[in-house]
Amino acid sequence: MKKVILACAVTLLPVMLMAQNEVAAGIVRDHILPRFERLAEQSETLADAARQDCTTLSVPLRDAYNDAFDAWVSASHLRFGPTEVEDRAFALAFWPDSRGATPKMLNKLIADQDPVATSATDFADVSIAARGFYAMEFLLYDETLAATGDAGYRCSLIQTITADTAVVTSAISQEWTRDYASTVLNPSADGVYRSEDEVLQEFFKALSSGLQFTSETRLGRPLGTFDKPRPTRSEAWRSGRSARHVSLSLRALQEFATALAHGYALLTADLNAAFDRVRQQVEDLNDPIFAGVAAPQGRLKVEVVQQSVEMIREMVLRRLGPKLGVAAGFNALDGD
Repeated sequence: MKKVILACAVTLLPVMLMAQNEVAAGIVRDHILPRFERLAEQSETLADAARQDCTTLSVPLRDAYNDAFDAWVSASHLRFGPTEVEDRAFALAFWPDSRGATPKMLNKLIADQDPVATSATDFADVSIAARGFYAMEFLLYDETLAATGDAGYRCSLIQTITADTAVVTSAISQEWTRDYASTVLNPSADGVYRSEDEVLQEFFKALSSGLQFTSETRLGRPLGTFDKPRPTRSEAWRSGRSARHVSLSLRALQEFATALAHGYALLTADLNAAFDRVRQQVEDLNDPIFAGVAAPQGRLKVEVVQQSVEMIREMVLRRLGPKLGVAAGFNALDGD
């Protein structure tokens, strides 16, 4: 009997490996590459808009900023490979910023009129706290910083930050297309990934940590404690984007999760139902910056959203992981 079981396992192994590779190929082709391509395109559009008009109330500039920020949030769970090189993900999105490093760095640059703001190449050496989308949010939407110092210098700073963002996102997209997609889809004994299992492990870890970040950070930070809610710790509250980030992230993670669950019809249906439910809960909040957490009833509604996200993560860990033969392992949120 043992020989029969072993023979069946050996026979099924190539089929299983082929299925794993097809899942990975579909995720790279349909989920990862398009997201980083869009991020690079929207970031270049943002840099162009800043070159045309760098005033903080410019409608084209703010529209381009929001489109590019949307593209980042929709790809932000993919923190492996090219996004890890040179801390690119943090250079694009330094948040949470519990010590207020971003406004401090921006204020210093403006007060000193540091010439580094005239060169996107040199700006790559500036602290990540002064780079990317959250730094731009302060310059466009924070009433104090948007009026601090010399207007001409602030203009140069906006143009340089957006140009730097375009360079970073272009590098991520190009490296995925040129090299890293092949690295993911062709594991080898001496490669970054030694097997299809390790590739799926990487994807699964990104899915799990993406859900964790939305639950614990995007929702957990403004919730604070019952006695001390923290609505101004919401992500991107100055630009009114807090709830939007939760919705964008959930939409992207839903696509990612169901792609990983390919071939498991019941699990896919359950995942879609759970994601659809929590996304509707976010929409029903009608609270763009989670200001409602300051009141008991509003807080309860946000807690319900957080619990729903946690339920999805539990489903992913307990049902999807075993089907893929992987576990979440360590992630960036664990400090690994």
